[in-house]
Amino acid sequence: MPDAVDCMKPCAESCEQNRAPILAVLQQQLAGCTKLLEIGSGTGQHAVYFAPAFPDLVWQTSEVEAAHAGIHSWLEEATLPNILPPITLDVCRDNWPEARYNAAFSANTAHIMSWQEVECLFSGIGRILQKGGVFCLYGPFNYGADYTSESNARFDQWLRQRDPASGIRDFEALNNLAGKAGMVLSKDYAMPANNRTLVWVKTG
Repeated sequence: MPDAVDCMKPCAESCEQNRAPILAVLQQQLAGCTKLLEIGSGTGQHAVYFAPAFPDLVWQTSEVEAAHAGIHSWLEEATLPNILPPITLDVCRDNWPEARYNAAFSANTAHIMSWQEVECLFSGIGRILQKGGVFCLYGPFNYGADYTSESNARFDQWLRQRDPASGIRDFEALNNLAGKAGMVLSKDYAMPANNRTLVWVKTG
């Protein structure tokens, strides 16, 4: 994969910083999975970094249409056979795929979405996941309505000043949405920089 720092494509520094620990979790959780939907592919950096580790997995990228050109630039340079071009997916406004998947992944999305969009995210994933499928969600989360670090508290303040509808979400509220969507918590991984990866499994 080309060095993202030197490329002319859209680059997100956070993707470079968190990709290795996320991949370590995905390697534990995606064994045997064959079709994955990534919600909020952003620049496409995560997809081109993760997909080579899963040659038997088809990785479907998705994003709002405005971000598609950047994702295409990453995919065209990587020329990986198991990544599909992005589909247009605004979680509340667009139709979710008719296809069923046995894995879903999203990183750094829940805290920049409105709560209504977070609800749409979970209900949509509940519909597209097959029984036994896994949903891996990476980002910062609160527990018992408390921040896990001072840096997360400052980050949350910055988020809400920028967009009052956004903010770090409470784990308990997310887990409740997962339950309504037919999923149960499987793993909760501590990650670097006060982040977590939450993993739910579709039970029905």
